[in-house]
Formats: sequence, C-alpha cells, structure tokens
Amino acid sequence: MTAPTALALIGKTVGDVLVRHPKTSPIDTSVGQARACFTDDHVHLLLLTESGRLIGTLVRTDLRDDLDDAELALPHSHMSGRTIPADLPAEQARELLVTSGQRRRAVIDDNGTLLGLLCLKRRLTGFCSDADVAARAAERAALEQFRGRSPSPHR
Repeated sequence: MTAPTALALIGKTVGDVLVRHPKTSPIDTSVGQARACFTDDHVHLLLLTESGRLIGTLVRTDLRDDLDDAELALPHSHMSGRTIPADLPAEQARELLVTSGQRRRAVIDDNGTLLGLLCLKRRLTGFCSDADVAARAAERAALEQFRGRSPSPHR
C-alpha cells in the first residue's frame, strides 16, 4: 500500500513544492553574521547569493568554534550535497533528504540561479510552503510585539 505522503506528492516535482522566496545572505556575510542567522532554529541552511546566483551554502557545523567572527563565511561554505534540481520528483527528493539526514537543499537551475529552498517538515512527511514560512514569521512578529508590551518581571 502506498503511504499517504507518497500519494500527496504524486505528480509533483521539487519545483512544485519549494519555498520560492527563501531568506538569503550576501557573499560578504561574516562568520559572526552567519552564526547569528543560525540562532533561529528554523534556519538549517544559509544561502549565500550574488545577483540571484547561489555561490555557497552553510550549515552550523561549517562554522567551527575557532573561526574569527569577523572572517568571511564564504570560504567555509559548500555546495556538494546541498543542492537539488527543480525537475526531480518530489517524493524522490523527500526520500533522498530522509536517507541523507538532511532537511534542506537549495534548488538551483543549470546556471546556478537560486530558484528556492526545499524544506522538509519536522515530521519528514512533506515540505514547507511559502504560506507556512509567512505564517511562522507572522507568529514570531506577534510574539515579539507582545513581549515588547509586557512588563518584565525583572523591572
């Protein structure tokens, strides 16, 4: 019997299920700035771009503790095993991510243009959408606004 996840992804490609407007960072991002991005637990893969092209990707473990925060992060980035083509069937991509222990891959075309980000959900059953990302951002903004108005117990 086919799993419900596989049924939901039948006929879809990576290009159908990617986040089309992922957060990116410029190639002159410092190690310290990259580390700051990773304080958000939703950030698994940092995309370093220039003029719409993906130049490098970073995961937390790329930024060794001995690196100076002022140093450029790009020399510590990698591309191998961190990109995926848009025409790959979505269920095949899901299986690839699960078996490789990854939850994110950058989606690029043959010229290296960033098309989006493939984001496997925590339950490993499907992919995040632009709407999911926007909803999380709105929740975070509302929480920050609430925290800004709430009196601190330490005042």
